[in-house]
Amino acid sequence: MDIPRIFTITESAHRIHNPFTPEKLATLGAALRLETGTRVLDLGSGSGEMLCTWARDYGVTGTGIDMSQLFTEQAKRRADELGVADQVQFIHGDAADFVSEEKAGVAACVGATWIGGGVAGTIELLARSLSSGGIILIGEPYWLRLPPTGEVARGCLAGAISDFLPLPELLASFGHLGYDVVEMVLADQDGWDRYEAAKWLTMRRWLEANPDDELAKEVRAKLISEPVRHATYTREFLGWGVFALMTRSGGG
Repeated sequence: MDIPRIFTITESAHRIHNPFTPEKLATLGAALRLETGTRVLDLGSGSGEMLCTWARDYGVTGTGIDMSQLFTEQAKRRADELGVADQVQFIHGDAADFVSEEKAGVAACVGATWIGGGVAGTIELLARSLSSGGIILIGEPYWLRLPPTGEVARGCLAGAISDFLPLPELLASFGHLGYDVVEMVLADQDGWDRYEAAKWLTMRRWLEANPDDELAKEVRAKLISEPVRHATYTREFLGWGVFALMTRSGGG
């Protein structure tokens, strides 16, 4: 079980596998008013930076599940580096049907809503591991500007314009699912640059070390095309944010 190898090549040097900077990740933790001992479940936990830094900074505990063997190993090393290995655990596995026996105060899927077949299915999955009064975190792209054509949407690595919503519509969609939006932290262009541009040096170094690898031609093609694609499409049309949700009730 693993993710496609191209991702472990291009993002092998990433600590955060989305457009958040470390500062944005810290802002999110502070915005949630995390308390010591809060249990966090992170589906699609990548290299574990969110769980590890929140364990260090806010005293949370928790579990991360990710399909990438490499990223899971990196997460475990990061927990050791930060001295929080006794607070968090990382499991190499399929998060798509994972339900925690121990309920979580925060249940998160930050940038991997494909595991539940989209936003609605992922929220439904997370809710099964959430304690009463807990918070769901969803990390999801949105359109900064609606692409004028399907070609532009595909340039943003979307299958179609309908794959994502403008921010107001995305926020409204959470309400339609029965949730209050209680916080949000949005990535900025610098975050997108750090996420995307960091891949380019990683690809170049990998190509120098692996010129005869079966994926060398694909990685070379990406290194040529990705800077222009990012500047033309992602940077101009695509936003990304993490949205905190709580079940809507009559009085609360």
